[in-house]
Amino acid sequence: MSATTTTHDHAHDDPAHDHAHHEPGWLYKYIFSTDHKVIGVQYGLSGLLFLLFGFFLMMVMRWTIAYPGVPLPGIEFLSGLPVIGDVVVHWTERWAPGGIVSPDLYNMFGAMHGTIMVFMGIVPLGFAAFGNYVMPLQIGAIDMAFPKLNAWSFWLFFIGGMLMMASFFLPTGAAQTGWTNYSPLATTTHYIVKNTWLTGQTWWLAAMVFVISSSLLGSVNFITTLLNLRARGMTFFRLPFFCWAMLVTSFLLLLAFPPLEVAAILQLFDRVFGSSFFLPSGLIQGGKLLDISGGGSPLLYQHLFWFLAHPEVYVLILPAFAIISDVIPCNARRPLWGYKMMVYSALTLGFLSFLVWAHHMYLTGMGTTMATYFQITTVLISVPSVILLTCLMISLWGGSIRFNTQMLFATAFLPMFGIGGLTGLPLAFSFIDLHLHDTYYVIGHFHYVVAPGTIFALFAGVYHWFPKVTGRFMNDTLGKFHFWPSLLFMNVIFGPMFVQGFSGFHRRWYDGGKAFEATTKDLLWTNELISFGAWGLALAQVFFIVNLWLSIKGGKKVTNDNPWDATTLEWCTPTPPGHGNFITEPVTYRGPYEYSVPGHATDFTPQFDGQASGASAPATAPAVASHH
Repeated sequence: MSATTTTHDHAHDDPAHDHAHHEPGWLYKYIFSTDHKVIGVQYGLSGLLFLLFGFFLMMVMRWTIAYPGVPLPGIEFLSGLPVIGDVVVHWTERWAPGGIVSPDLYNMFGAMHGTIMVFMGIVPLGFAAFGNYVMPLQIGAIDMAFPKLNAWSFWLFFIGGMLMMASFFLPTGAAQTGWTNYSPLATTTHYIVKNTWLTGQTWWLAAMVFVISSSLLGSVNFITTLLNLRARGMTFFRLPFFCWAMLVTSFLLLLAFPPLEVAAILQLFDRVFGSSFFLPSGLIQGGKLLDISGGGSPLLYQHLFWFLAHPEVYVLILPAFAIISDVIPCNARRPLWGYKMMVYSALTLGFLSFLVWAHHMYLTGMGTTMATYFQITTVLISVPSVILLTCLMISLWGGSIRFNTQMLFATAFLPMFGIGGLTGLPLAFSFIDLHLHDTYYVIGHFHYVVAPGTIFALFAGVYHWFPKVTGRFMNDTLGKFHFWPSLLFMNVIFGPMFVQGFSGFHRRWYDGGKAFEATTKDLLWTNELISFGAWGLALAQVFFIVNLWLSIKGGKKVTNDNPWDATTLEWCTPTPPGHGNFITEPVTYRGPYEYSVPGHATDFTPQFDGQASGASAPATAPAVASHH
């Protein structure tokens, strides 16, 4: 197969691609599909919708922070709409009387913003969507190892997401105790009600059980697929870094999520069955001593939560690095610098992520010896992160860079993630964290990592693989109108938060600190600045939404299967790939980043090109397995 591939006129009834399967009906082809590509698209669309909804919650929060006591704009308009008008009126009477955001509503939106963005937006989009669609193609597999398990994984996630959304319409509203859901507050909220099953806190826990189970099924599937279904010649060090990052992410999910699932189940028992795993004795609520058995440990919940939640940070970051490691070499026309170093750094990052969780818990009265241990491990884990970032930066050096939309997002990811990482280093030290904990400094640090960091990488991935998924390009001009305002407004939002944090602005002030105006008045104007940045960022996403929607059917058609002149195996499949992915058995002849190799006729030499010079005979195993 030559380096320049042509478009295959590919259909399911193509004799050259006959796997002796019957054509499924529409329902089983697009809804209850077991095809990894359809499931990847389902995860992707679901993740984007959840990200959009989580972003909406944040914009409402930013309104009350900037303009406390001022009615939300647009409430009267929404109230007058047919069908939904009555729902809006009823809901605002309960949670935003007169259109003014109440403290309870602020707490609810804050808790659900964090939960939805992390567990239902970024992880499904970064890990499940891109991993499901791209990873099997990159290793030369015809599907995931367990296709039905893959479908179960998506539908468990979907059920969990629907439970979360439905909880907004319960009489108690959705969860209101932060995305961390700490006991005893989370356990005893709405504790004295007629039916604790019908409370937002209980539904949050039930939804998390479904979402976590979904991730566990997915991680087992990813690991099995990567280890067993690689094409001939695809040795471990011929795997694209994308696949290595997904493998490490899978192990993080597999090992870190069970403690949180246990914590959610135990807290569920505390709420509805009267146990006290996390409830200490002597709790008083509403002036009355709670009738509970007591003897539980609130700190135990925190340990279980953060043992997941810090590896979870790398579950958010590693898929971003995976995407960037494909986009940058392809558009810089340079090999990925330090490939093996990046692989070992990702493995080290995964290992160390299990040794740092309690740096989130310095305020719990941790002893100095234990605090010193977690300070050391937290500083150590920055080393592999810096190696990954440095390798990607050096990969740009001397390149013939194509500044298309995905490359703009990829290169912007590097300094944005760098800012997020550097601002996290001071928080590693307990004597600094004691002052900055729960301030806007922490919000700024974390969001620089996951917003202009991870989310920029996810956008780069959408623009990069969209032609392979749909057979059409996204509009590059609209893409640049999406990128530049997004970069500007991301920094307008999160940059001033570091100043606010140093000045003591607390993350849970629903009025933005107006109640403490005597000490915060000099910086209250930054609340409006940040809020205007958030609304500007929302407007910038209109370009992406319009571009995505119009390009699905109206985008410029690709003229060959490898429109970016890339080197990995997914670009030798038909566009879009059909059932079974490959027309002929894929064979890997070289590493994944053969760009601008001296003496080669073109500036790229794909892994699947056996005619180019330097092609080595592949091993006979592992071979692509068949599911038929």
